Amino acid sequence: MTGSTPRRLRLGVNIDHVATVRNARGSGYPDPVRAALLAASAGADGITAHLREDRRHITDDDIARLSAELPIPLNLEMAATDEMVAIALRHRPHAACIVPEKREERTTEGGLDAAGQHNHLAPMVRALGEAKVRVSLFIEPDPRQIEAALRLGAPVVEIHTGRYCELTGEEQAAELRRIADAAALAVKNAIEPHAGHGLTFDNVVPIAAIPQIAELNIGHFLIGEAIFDGLAPVVRRMRALMDDAR
Repeated sequence: MTGSTPRRLRLGVNIDHVATVRNARGSGYPDPVRAALLAASAGADGITAHLREDRRHITDDDIARLSAELPIPLNLEMAATDEMVAIALRHRPHAACIVPEKREERTTEGGLDAAGQHNHLAPMVRALGEAKVRVSLFIEPDPRQIEAALRLGAPVVEIHTGRYCELTGEEQAAELRRIADAAALAVKNAIEPHAGHGLTFDNVVPIAAIPQIAELNIGHFLIGEAIFDGLAPVVRRMRALMDDAR
């Protein structure tokens, strides 16, 4: 853009699957809080952790330690339940991203139906907002869901990129356009768009190049690559790809 500098795209690193490896043996290592601190030192702008109902990876103690020790913002991913709202209100993370959650799924499958769950979500969004927790809704790139976020008063949406990451060719290009259009519609309605799910070194650049998107949240791929190359170098490489895209 002539005469202006694109804003820096923030990187949130999800450390859930460090906890997955730890929990596989029931030991105290590897420590997800240590991973979060290492990611922060390597250039992450925030840390994301999903406290699931079944505690399959991140635990309540992890959230307490992250809240106390992180030098960068914590984004708590959570289901829309009274239990999770109470935990968020107790710890008051910088942000809370409300996601759909099913016990039988391996990972989050698709976006939240904010439009269909307005009455259920409204008091939760309101309570979190009043506690100065920045609410994000994890949604599909669908105008109907953006409009629902606006009605709910959510200041942020995180656009699900999982389908984009699974597609190829013209179908992927079409999904990329849907994501870009959703991000533009969000900004038009004074909602900050983020994006995430399934992003890798190979597919992140087109998403990162969408100028309206303010933040990417990436986890499973980074933790997987860290097995081979180390977490800090992997975070730095992702950070460089995102910066080059802008």
